[in-house]
Amino acid sequence: MSLTVSKDLLDLAEAGEVDDAAFVACVRDSLPYAWSVISELVRQRDHSGAEFTDNTVPPPDEAARGQLLRCLASDAMRGALERHFGVRLAFQNCHRVAVFDPSATKAHAEFVTARSQILNQTPELVDC
Repeated sequence: MSLTVSKDLLDLAEAGEVDDAAFVACVRDSLPYAWSVISELVRQRDHSGAEFTDNTVPPPDEAARGQLLRCLASDAMRGALERHFGVRLAFQNCHRVAVFDPSATKAHAEFVTARSQILNQTPELVDC
């Protein structure tokens, strides 16, 4: 299961739309490792003013890796986090999360190319 959904949140969803704040809180509480990686990258990018910052440190274990994969593979979760933090997110391999300033369209476009993905491959990442 990707998220631990409270009865209250499930009731809201069954009754109609769920607002971003409630959904983001669910993501934060359900996927704490993914949340910590993304929020720290947002903080670093905000502090540096760079077009983007990225994480190149592999997760400490498979549970943490799974959190990143579930969080960033979900259009709903990714979109809610992008709106919440005011950034664009990108993902390579099993752990290279990048946080982009929304205006950094050229840097984002380069990061998500096949070339960039291929250049990011190493033998250690074949089965990550």
